[in-house]
Amino acid sequence: MNILFLCTGNSCRSILAEATFNALAPDSMQAMSAGSQPTGEVHPRSIALLKREGIATEGYYSKSWDNLPVTPDIVITVCSNAAGETCPAYLGNVLRAHWGVDDPAKATGTDSEIEAAFTQAYSILRTRIEAFLSLSPDCLHDKEKLQQALQLIGHI
Repeated sequence: MNILFLCTGNSCRSILAEATFNALAPDSMQAMSAGSQPTGEVHPRSIALLKREGIATEGYYSKSWDNLPVTPDIVITVCSNAAGETCPAYLGNVLRAHWGVDDPAKATGTDSEIEAAFTQAYSILRTRIEAFLSLSPDCLHDKEKLQQALQLIGHI
């Protein structure tokens, strides 16, 4: 099963989700990430946070959805509609879900406040990924049940 975490810039949230998913998931599942308008670099705070969490960071980079290595089975957008962001719409016959998370790259304030925004984004994504990975095989193999579960997870 191939999961695509999609956002606009592919520098923070989608990279955090991709790396975290790949660190926690069984070999039968693989995550990738991309952006509709990639920034071209992974935010240094994202890399630092992943390293602190013991998650490998090698090989992760900001990339376009035009260059995916495989066609995803599931596309999960992580843009924050509440912040007025427009999520890219992936075209294709795939399951889709929205797991909106505020963009920590846009956080302002003190260094500790900005760091807290990154930690919060990571925590939300990790909780949702863990919920996804705890789904029963029955749910994973039933598209209707999986679609419903993906939508519910997006509200955790």
